[in-house]
Amino acid sequence: MTATLDPFAAAPALMKKWTAVSADIAASLEPSLIELVKIRASQLNACANCINMHTAEARAKGETEDRIYLLSAWREAPCYTERERAALAWTEALTTLSTGHPQEAARLDLQAAFTEEEQVKLTLMINVINGWNRLAVGFGLWIETPATRAQGVAA
Repeated sequence: MTATLDPFAAAPALMKKWTAVSADIAASLEPSLIELVKIRASQLNACANCINMHTAEARAKGETEDRIYLLSAWREAPCYTERERAALAWTEALTTLSTGHPQEAARLDLQAAFTEEEQVKLTLMINVINGWNRLAVGFGLWIETPATRAQGVAA
């Protein structure tokens, strides 16, 4: 993949702020949950860059291969907590708004597993990763991870 535009070069001040707010929001909930949300939204958005980057980050933070591999089928996989399931359902509901899926069940599960403050933090995180997915897909971004670099994968 060849980048068609480097947003960090084109709008450095705004991208610096976007990166900072992204990091702040990501730090507001438990890291394992955040990575699962980032990976699942990136899968739904078909963002290879973000799937690659966030699976590598999840592994570095101790996430297991099984949980990463099973993420696209999380409803059937027994390895996710109720809190993670609520977050993943909310991620899917917000990431796929254009398909007309109802959010009511996901919102009720969210309310049962998260405080109001955490609901806002998670919703902001979902917005952030969806924004990053759109930047990466829209401009053809690819950030190499140690795994892709070690395999000699071309950017």
